[in-house]
Amino acid sequence: MKNSTLKGMLTALLASLLAGCVAQTPHLDEKFGEAVNTAKAQQIINPDASQNTDPVAGVDGQAANAAVDRYHKSYERPPAQPNVFAIGVGTGTGAGTGTTP
Repeated sequence: MKNSTLKGMLTALLASLLAGCVAQTPHLDEKFGEAVNTAKAQQIINPDASQNTDPVAGVDGQAANAAVDRYHKSYERPPAQPNVFAIGVGTGTGAGTGTTP
């Protein structure tokens, strides 16, 4: 009986100690709803933004089309990875080459 009481007390003590190590709610709670409030504020500032008939100006269609094509082609065949073990080997430059000035 003494062993079971001691085990129960140790278990309760260990559980209470571990409960103190539990992480509190993350800092996300501090900014909860901020994205929605920002979106509402932006809509209040300019409620007629959807009526804009001249959106972004600056990139012509050909340049934008070429950029999108390059982006899509980058996933067809990824670029070759360099051999990281051969970087700087055999170049003959740097300290410790055994040459004297």
